[in-house]
Amino acid sequence: MSNSAVEMTNLLYRYAERMDAGDLEGAAALFNHARLYVQGREQCLDAAGILLFWKQHIIIYPCGTPRTKHIITNPIIDIDETSGKATVRSNYTVLQATSEGPIQIIAAGRYHDEFEYVGQAWRFCFRDYSLLEMTGDLSSHLKNLARKFSPDT
Repeated sequence: MSNSAVEMTNLLYRYAERMDAGDLEGAAALFNHARLYVQGREQCLDAAGILLFWKQHIIIYPCGTPRTKHIITNPIIDIDETSGKATVRSNYTVLQATSEGPIQIIAAGRYHDEFEYVGQAWRFCFRDYSLLEMTGDLSSHLKNLARKFSPDT
């Protein structure tokens, strides 16, 4: 487990890379063994549930992407090598540029993730997906949810 921190941060970055590429299936696959807490949901979603949620709400442009860049920073990693469990707290900022306007920050918040070590690799086992703290103009990114994702609600 000597590269544990690198493996976990790479999972964070793969999530961002897949979301920005419009690969919602690939992003959801990272959570195949995880539960995701989403604000306003009574129960956690699994990988299939988060994929459906994203497909219902994220706008994908003709280029096949959401025209976003997810920037994940400041990972704070706590690893318990003995139990094969870890937590990672990180910040995210989402930029978006569309033909309708200049590049802008549309969202910022935190991820609280839990990982487990299984079969010689780290994998997500939980994500708190509800820690959106600041929003910009989400109208070019989300269908039907721009108001619901306000941190004031």
